[in-house]
Amino acid sequence: MNGKSVRLERIMDRRTGRAVIVPMDHGISDGPLEGLTDMRRTVDDVANGGATAVVMHRGLVRHSYRGSGRDVGLLLHLSASTNIGPGRNSKVQIATVEEAIRCGADGCSIHMNFGDSGEPRMLAEAGEVARKCDEWQMPLLIMAYPRWPGMGDPYDPRLVAHCARAAAEIGADIVKVSYTGDVDSFREVVRGALAPVVIAGGPKMDTDLDVLHMVHDSVEAGGRGVSIGRNVFQNGDVSGIARAISKIVLEDYSVEEAAAYLR
Repeated sequence: MNGKSVRLERIMDRRTGRAVIVPMDHGISDGPLEGLTDMRRTVDDVANGGATAVVMHRGLVRHSYRGSGRDVGLLLHLSASTNIGPGRNSKVQIATVEEAIRCGADGCSIHMNFGDSGEPRMLAEAGEVARKCDEWQMPLLIMAYPRWPGMGDPYDPRLVAHCARAAAEIGADIVKVSYTGDVDSFREVVRGALAPVVIAGGPKMDTDLDVLHMVHDSVEAGGRGVSIGRNVFQNGDVSGIARAISKIVLEDYSVEEAAAYLR
């Protein structure tokens, strides 16, 4: 085993090779969202619910990681933009792989919006991060979305598949993309990506069952898990929804079986 393999086992379940990741990097872009103020409690809740890893910026680590709950992997997020400024889709690198190592992180994460005017710079920065991750044997998660002003359907399977494959070719060890809405189209996304694919949660969904059905279908299509933020940390029962998602991803529960863990 090399260093990446060792660290990936702190992010993904060793037995199944799947992951339940909860990103908490929203504060730079959106401010102090509900669910991201008492950070130690939130991290404990998702960890106790069965999450395999969390994602956060370096400034949050000292305020949240670790609490009194069970152990959970840490991915340090290296890129950011705000929704205040004019370049919200143009992510810039704000931390380094070496800083992630000094924080004790198990891996790194970056966000790319393909199609934005800042894409050439994001590609260059992503390539350098991937090179550094290989050098230090740090796993790399790339959040990859088709996103530009005035674009059409962000869930278009062809666009999502292109972003997934581009992220893998840059060097991602785990690729995060949006779910395309049905098993057949998402199976093609997974098939073309080559690297393990996890799904984003997107905007807050109407019901917990909607979340669970999306998670179940993505795994059925060959996805390797989830990287869901707001639909977990803004839930009224954070541990419960994390547990229900974990049962589907890590233990192949049905939606009905997993729903029993919801309050």
